[in-house]
Order: sequence, then structure tokens, then C-alpha cells
Amino acid sequence: MQELAGLFERRTTADVVFDQLHEEIASLKVLPGAKLSETEVARRFGVSRQPVRDAFAKLENLDLLRIRPQKVTEVRGFSLQRVSHARFVRLAVELEVIRHASSVWDDGCIENMERNLDLQQQSVDADQPDNFHALDYEFHKMICELSGRPMAFETIEECKHKIDRLCILSFGRANESGTLLEDHRKLAHALKTGSAEKAVAIARQHLSRLDDTIADIHKAHPEYFE
Repeated sequence: MQELAGLFERRTTADVVFDQLHEEIASLKVLPGAKLSETEVARRFGVSRQPVRDAFAKLENLDLLRIRPQKVTEVRGFSLQRVSHARFVRLAVELEVIRHASSVWDDGCIENMERNLDLQQQSVDADQPDNFHALDYEFHKMICELSGRPMAFETIEECKHKIDRLCILSFGRANESGTLLEDHRKLAHALKTGSAEKAVAIARQHLSRLDDTIADIHKAHPEYFE
């Protein structure tokens, strides 16, 4: 409770509640279809219902909650239509960023990328999928920033929010993190050599790897989908 009290001093109550619930939903600690009560969440955090209501509204805007008047609030399931659209937009933006990055990549970019890749390898070796997920996020963000297109990652991030939970399930599959790391290494090498078309082809394949995961999860857990 002292740790939570310290957070409340620095941030709004709604921010703290939102961040905690977002982490639990995005990491699948709270599964699709789970019921959430304003009263119970408020009691858990020791706050009034208003900041919980505000946090719920933000989560609904991210398509993570379904709020219905006079009914129980639920964690939203996956929508194949929303996932497909988010991935289409992300692909279009990220491929253009990568095409541009290949023309401006320099030694500083290469060094930053190699440090990230070394940390990814350590996570794979230690079988730490959560840590790998965070480094994967930084890898794609770094490409945008180092190529001089930092605002592009805002669009990519918005799309990622809609599929991150599926990505978590993906990292739980055998050798999935290792496969993605190998893609990252190939992409880093293509950027290093300035091969735009090769970099774009690798990125396209990399971003399509979730297709099989989505199909498998939909078949095994239809209850996760709307």
C-alpha cells in the first residue's frame, strides 16, 4: 500500500488505476471475457469510483473494455476485423519507415541496434518472454526514432495496442521469440547494408508471422474472440 501511496502522490489516481489495469489486461493476467466491477476495483485500490470510471473509459477507448449501461463491464475479446485493420495500417506505416531508414542508417544507428539485439539474445537464452516483448517494442520504436520518423511510432503503437495481447500469446509458443529475434537480426543487417528492398521484404515477413498464431488461437480458444 505504501508503494501505491507514493504513486498517487506523483500521478492522478485515474492514471495509477488505468496503468495497473492496462498492464493486467495487456499481459493476459486478466483474460478476455473477465468481468470488472467499478466498486470492487475501487475497493482494491482504496479510491472512490470516479477515478475507476475514468480509467475504464480510457481502456474502452483502446478497445480493451466493453462498458454497457446497467450491465457488467467486460474485458473485450479479440475482433478479427479490428486486428486485421490494425495490422494493415501498421504494415503500411512501418514499411515506409524502414524504406526511409535504409537511406539514412549510420554507424550510430548500427551501434544502438546491436545493443538492443544483444539484450534480446540474453532474454531468449534466459527464456524471459516478457522481457523479450519489451525489447521487441523498443526495437521497432528505435527504427522510427533513429530514422528521423519518431511520430510514425505513435501510429504504430496505436495499432499495436489492438494486437499486443495476441503477441503475448505468440511469445508463449515454442521458439517464437527466437524466430522473431532472427528476423530482427536480418532486418538490422539489411539496414546496415542500405538494402531498402531487402529490408522491406524481411519486415513484411516478420510482421506476417502473427497470421498462424491468430488462426491457432481462434481455433483453440474461440471464447477469446467476439
